[in-house]
Amino acid sequence: MRLLSAVLAVGFVCCGAIAHAAEAPEDLAQTAAESWLKLTDAGNSEASWDQAASMFKTALTKAQWAQALGAARPPLGKLVSRKLKSRQYLEKLPGAPDGQYVILQYDSVFEKKAAAVETITPTRDADGVWRVSGYFVR
Repeated sequence: MRLLSAVLAVGFVCCGAIAHAAEAPEDLAQTAAESWLKLTDAGNSEASWDQAASMFKTALTKAQWAQALGAARPPLGKLVSRKLKSRQYLEKLPGAPDGQYVILQYDSVFEKKAAAVETITPTRDADGVWRVSGYFVR
């Protein structure tokens, strides 16, 4: 009976690992981006900087990100809705080192801006974790 339990436990672990490995980069990147966006929606620049990709942190100090987020988001007002518009996996981006990237675009509505497009670019960091490396609202 113990052997059967051990075999079943190993089977569940293996199946879980296979299922996790089979997740598409786009799905992993989108999950990371949406978690990060919750922090920016709340105005939490410190936590969003902490959760950003290493290349993001190299480009902006925590104070610079706080200033940029504080200047960009309050004029838009609170988020009303956000709907995924597109996502694209790329390994080369202009002005960025080769790597794994997903460009996500959302059609977003804010209190003071009825039609906006948010572009979020997660990258797979050196430790294998997907994190946001770029964010832009237009």
